[in-house]
Formats: sequence, structure tokens, C-alpha cells
Amino acid sequence: MATIGYVRVSSLSQSTERQDLGDVDRVFEEIASGKNTSGRPALLSMMDYARAGDTVKVYSIDRLARDLRDLQDIITQLNDKGVTVSFLTERLSFSPNTEDALAKLQLQMMGAFAEFERNIIKKRQAEGIAKAKERGVYATRKRTPTINRETVKTLREQGLSTYKIADKMGISRMSVHRILKEQVA
Repeated sequence: MATIGYVRVSSLSQSTERQDLGDVDRVFEEIASGKNTSGRPALLSMMDYARAGDTVKVYSIDRLARDLRDLQDIITQLNDKGVTVSFLTERLSFSPNTEDALAKLQLQMMGAFAEFERNIIKKRQAEGIAKAKERGVYATRKRTPTINRETVKTLREQGLSTYKIADKMGISRMSVHRILKEQVA
């Protein structure tokens, strides 16, 4: 029987340090949005790794999922495997053979709050983007040009320097070097 930790932050600017799980045998850690389970390889690996009798520790409910349906599905899948899921902040545990109506109600309420918070954040973000666009300060990311590799190689064969090729093609000098390196490899 192992004690497994699952730690998640949403962005590189966040730190996992505050999510102290105590003594665990193995930790699965990732930087990903909690909006759904797809795109979260550490979560999927943890769920695959967990065995009957194991306990999965998570710092708080919103670290496991930000959608009530996903939260319930994850806990159900783990419980069906015989795995207990424990949330430290909320002091809630969900064991495979235990039906605790109060714990289930708390889970649903906390999961609903996490989903509600995520929806509020998305709404605020959309409003902020709309206002920035009105002021003309919001710009979408520039698309990277499709580079014609053959043209780069032809220009090099004609004797142009990497600087001139980059300027003529509207790409970085590093891109020119990478393309020319492909030719050698």
C-alpha cells in the first residue's frame, strides 16, 4: 500500500511549494489547467499507477479538478480501483467501501464552487480582452510565417549571407541557421 501525492499548478509562474502533502511514497506533479482531465499526463499517470489499498493525497479539491463532473469521475475511477482519495485542506477522504453522505455533499459543494470560480475567471478574462481591444492595446499573437526552406537553401547557394537571407525572407537568423543545418544532417 502506497501513499501517492498529486500536485498541480496552472502556470509556470506558480509554485507547488505551498502544496505540502507530508510523507508520500511518490508524487505526480504537473503544470496544467484543471479545467478537464485531457492534457494532464501526470494525472492520468497517477490514476494508472494507483493500486488497490493505495491512498492518493491532494492538497485541495481545486488542485484535482475545476469541473464538478471531472472531480466526481476521477474519485469514482480511483475508488473503483480500491484507492482512497484524501483532500488535506478540506479534510475529506473518499474510500472505496465507505458511503459518507456528508462528505459527498461537501465534495459536491466544493467542486461546484471550484467550477463557479473557474467560470468567473473566464468571464473576467473575456471582459478584459474586449476592453483592451476597444482601447487598441490588445494584439493577437503574430502568426509565424511559413518558411520556404528551398528558397533559403537556394539563396545560400547564391552566396547570400545568413543576415541577408533572414532579412529577405522576413525570418530570424537562427531560423536560417536551423534550415541550413537540416541540409547537412
